[in-house]
Amino acid sequence: MHYAAASGNMTAFMDRLFYSELGGNGNKAFYMKPAAAVISARRAGTTATFDQLNKYFTIQEMPVVSSRYWNMVHGTNAGQVRQDVEGLHTMRVLGKNMAYLLRCQEAARKAGIAMPEREEPVFTNFVR
Repeated sequence: MHYAAASGNMTAFMDRLFYSELGGNGNKAFYMKPAAAVISARRAGTTATFDQLNKYFTIQEMPVVSSRYWNMVHGTNAGQVRQDVEGLHTMRVLGKNMAYLLRCQEAARKAGIAMPEREEPVFTNFVR
């Protein structure tokens, strides 16, 4: 059971994966890679989890692909999820939007349009 957040295993995995990217010497493994969090739950907690996972993407300058609604489906099992007509619609739109963005990035590469130049990070502690 998870209480309105990603599982501990998922959080630990994401923390380590994205920390290694931040700590790397200019590593650009995730830079400008389109990302989308997809959440499945029995009832609630999906919006907090959705927000939590999207923060990993934005800290790495990854374009976050959206849908018609938040990327979530509901149900206790696959059969119940298949009955979530709104959730399935959201997933179809998300898939189409992701495919479109990937095609746009490929077209940009072929046209010689460079990605934005990545700036060195600046860290502050808000104390002056």
